[in-house]
Amino acid sequence: EFGFATAPLIVEGCIMMRKCHLNTCPVGIATQDPELRKKFTGKPEHVINYLFMVAEEIRGLMSQLGFRNFNEMIGQSDRLNMRNAIDHWKAQGLDFSRVLHKPDADTGLYCTDTQDHGLDKALDNELIRLAQPALENQTAVNIELPVHNYNRTVGAMLSGEVARRYGHAGLPEDCINIKLSGTAGQSFGAFVTRGVSLELVGEGNDYVGKGLSGGRLVVYPPPQTPIIAEENIIVGNTVLYGAIEGEAYFRGVAGERFAVRNSGATAVVEGVGDHGCEYMTGGIVVVLGQSGRNFAAGMSGGIAYVLDADGTFENRCNLAMVDLEPLIEEDAILEATEHQGGDLETHGKVDVLHDMTRHDAQRLKRLIETHAHYTDSARAKMILGDWSAYLGKFVKVMPVDYRHALEQMKSDQAADASTAKSTEA
Repeated sequence: EFGFATAPLIVEGCIMMRKCHLNTCPVGIATQDPELRKKFTGKPEHVINYLFMVAEEIRGLMSQLGFRNFNEMIGQSDRLNMRNAIDHWKAQGLDFSRVLHKPDADTGLYCTDTQDHGLDKALDNELIRLAQPALENQTAVNIELPVHNYNRTVGAMLSGEVARRYGHAGLPEDCINIKLSGTAGQSFGAFVTRGVSLELVGEGNDYVGKGLSGGRLVVYPPPQTPIIAEENIIVGNTVLYGAIEGEAYFRGVAGERFAVRNSGATAVVEGVGDHGCEYMTGGIVVVLGQSGRNFAAGMSGGIAYVLDADGTFENRCNLAMVDLEPLIEEDAILEATEHQGGDLETHGKVDVLHDMTRHDAQRLKRLIETHAHYTDSARAKMILGDWSAYLGKFVKVMPVDYRHALEQMKSDQAADASTAKSTEA
C-alpha cells in the first residue's frame, strides 16, 4: 500500500491554486462548473506513465542497495545515511540514534499472516439468513435483534447481497425491515440499498449512513430514557458521508461534518456540530436545532433548511458559495415570477414535490411530518403544532450555482416542451 499524495494530481494538470473548495479550479479538476471542466487536459495515460517511471526509478535504487523486493527493505534502518548538515543551527540538539536504532527482533519485520477481520462473526450474516424470503422471493420480512458497539458496518453486507442479486434497483420499498436495539458500532447503515430499512433504538457512532445508497435509516433513543433527545448526541461524526440516495431520520443531535459530501440523500436531524453539509452536492438536509460553525463550506449543490430560532445562524454559516433565504419570502418571489412546476430531480424516496426551485414550505413540512412519524420526535411535533410561527424561523441554504443550474434546466424543459408543441402543430 502506497500513498502518493498530491503527485498524481499534479500529473493530471493540477497547478496547486488551492481553490479545491471554491468550485473555481482553473484547470478543471476540482470543479463542477462546465466551462472550467472543459479546461481539464489530464488523461489516464499520464498517471500510468508517471507511476511506471516511479517504479523504474525505485527498481534502480533498490538494485544499488542490494534489495530484491520491498519486504527486504522493511526495517533496514542501518542502510539510511544522514545528510551532511550537522553544522546547521537547526540540527543542534537533534539526536536520532534511538529512532534509527535497529533492534534485535525475534519476530518478522513485516506482515506475514493474513489478518482475520472476523467477517464470519459479523451480525450481517444473521441478517442475511433471516432475510432469505426477501432475497429469494422479494417477500417482506421483519427482523428484530440487539446490536453492540463491536457490530460495525451493520447492513453493509446485507445490502451487498441485495445488490448482487438485484443491482442498484434493489428491492421494493420496506421489503427488509430491521429493528435493532443498543449502541451500534461505527458505520451503522453504511451503503444500505433500496428496499432495506434500518431502525435503531439506541445510538450510533461515527459514519452512520456512510455511502447510503437508497435505503432508510431511523435512529432514536429508547422511549423510557430520561434524556431530552433534542439536547443530546444520537449519532457521531461524519454521518451520511458520501451518501448518494435514500433517507435518514435522527431524533437527536449529530456530531461534526454531518452530511459531508452528501450527493442525494434526504435527512432530518435535530442539531449538528461544526462543518455541517460540507462539500455537499445534492440531496436535502433539515436541521431542527442548533448548528455549529462553518456550515455549508464548499456546498455546491442540494438544499438545507435550518431552524434559526435565535437569528444567529448567519454568523455560523460559510457564505462563500451559498445564499440564505427566508422560506416565506422566497416562495412569494418565485410565485411572482410565475415559475411553473417541473420534475427537475427527486432526492431519495421521500416525496419532495419535485421542483427544487419552489414549494419550500410544503417540502419542509412534509419532511418534518415524516420525521415525526418514524421517530416520534417531540421537537418535530412542537414545530408542526405551531407551524405558522416556526416556518418564519427556518432559513433555506441554497448554493448559488445550484440555483442557476436548476433554473437553466427549467428553462430548457420549457423550451423543449414548446418545440414539441410546435412540431405537433
